[in-house]
Amino acid sequence: MLTTGPDRPFRAERRRATSTGAGLHNIERLIMKVGFIGLGSMGRAMAESLLSAGHELTVHNRTLARAETLRDKGARVAGSPAEAALGAEAVVTMLADDRAVEDVVFGDEGVIRGLPKGAIHVSSSTISVELSGRLAAAHHTAGQGYVSAPVFGRPDAAAARQLWIVAAGWPGDVAFVQPIFDAVGRGVTKLGPDAPAANTVKLATSFLIASMIEALGEAFTLARKSDIDPQIFLEVFREVMIRSPLLDRYAGRVADDSHEPASFKMYLGLKDLRLALAAGEAAEVPMPLASLLHDHMLAAVARGMGDLDWSALAKLSAERAGLGGAR
Repeated sequence: MLTTGPDRPFRAERRRATSTGAGLHNIERLIMKVGFIGLGSMGRAMAESLLSAGHELTVHNRTLARAETLRDKGARVAGSPAEAALGAEAVVTMLADDRAVEDVVFGDEGVIRGLPKGAIHVSSSTISVELSGRLAAAHHTAGQGYVSAPVFGRPDAAAARQLWIVAAGWPGDVAFVQPIFDAVGRGVTKLGPDAPAANTVKLATSFLIASMIEALGEAFTLARKSDIDPQIFLEVFREVMIRSPLLDRYAGRVADDSHEPASFKMYLGLKDLRLALAAGEAAEVPMPLASLLHDHMLAAVARGMGDLDWSALAKLSAERAGLGGAR
């Protein structure tokens, strides 16, 4: 038996299943009853990974047609967030922004109304530090657990169970939902009991990625305007800089001026930078580069680039240099 905390009731013991897949002989895994809310490209990939791992999944999405496509794969479809949470040991939310999370959790048919006492809300969305604190307090008042667990990686990484998860919350709750993390990720960084700490780490990392893209855009623009083939500069970049899949992926997009299909849309990057600045202001941390990047992203969205990959930030460097498009 496992408890959610000193004042919360015992949970039902989870069942065990033995995997017999290649390389996984005699490895036992815990099977959970999981609600999953938010079936965009990332959420759907995570939900499918949970189904593949054998978890009992109930899914909900604002556009119900997206949820229906998972019925044939073994998921139960719920008509509301509360229904998705009803009877679950844990409910995972993967949504676009604070407003969507607030609607799903605090609404008249929200997660808090349906989630049993002692069950856990795992928030994997990139949300504000402030909202994460409110979620932790609200679930505590309702006798429920809350784990902030934003993820690093794109939908292809989620489909391959290669996400990296940053988790914070009461340690017993984090341990209880470990089977969920095992189903979607390659590892977890545990930050302790303060749930909003995970959101701070996620937002700080989003700022770093945006900074990297801005630097790539300026560097490639300098090369192009100096009549250097961007593919040659890309080769130098790949051989000289630390070989990172993340750096390599964005450098390739900048070099090719290829920003569709988006793996992470510009308007979501703008949201992350806005939240990072808010976190910095709350902590009295000046972030001048983050402010600059926010303004550049806002300009990109205003120019109709909101649905492009956020690597399209590099287009602004080319335009400011008089190149028009990158090529």
